[in-house]
Amino acid sequence: MSTATARAYPAPARPVRSSGAPARTTGERAPAPRLRLVRAPANARLRVPFVLVCMGVLALALLTALLLNTQMASNAYAKYDLSNELGRLDQDAKDLSAQLDQKSSPSALAAAAAKLGMVPAAGTGWVRLADGTVQGAPEAP
Repeated sequence: MSTATARAYPAPARPVRSSGAPARTTGERAPAPRLRLVRAPANARLRVPFVLVCMGVLALALLTALLLNTQMASNAYAKYDLSNELGRLDQDAKDLSAQLDQKSSPSALAAAAAKLGMVPAAGTGWVRLADGTVQGAPEAP
């Protein structure tokens, strides 16, 4: 700092101590201030509500995971039961289809017709609708 600047801006005055200490002369050095332990200010917020909320969220998450796992296991058993029923119904459908094929074979149809008293036709004939006449050579049984 230059001399002109020092004259323009004088140094600020030191605060006067209000304690009963004797005044010091400019040649004496002031003793170093004593360090003392200062306690941290008490927190206004407590950690207990935060810990309780965290524990509640954790418990809710675990309960949700347990319920989802239980529901998935229940659905797996239901799927297994439905799969077994579907296999059984598929086998029943195949058995019924085989029975239908067996009963609709020509030999089975002929046996069922004979049991009912039907006889095979000797000849075929047809009716002409225009004039109502019988065509062909139908024979009586």
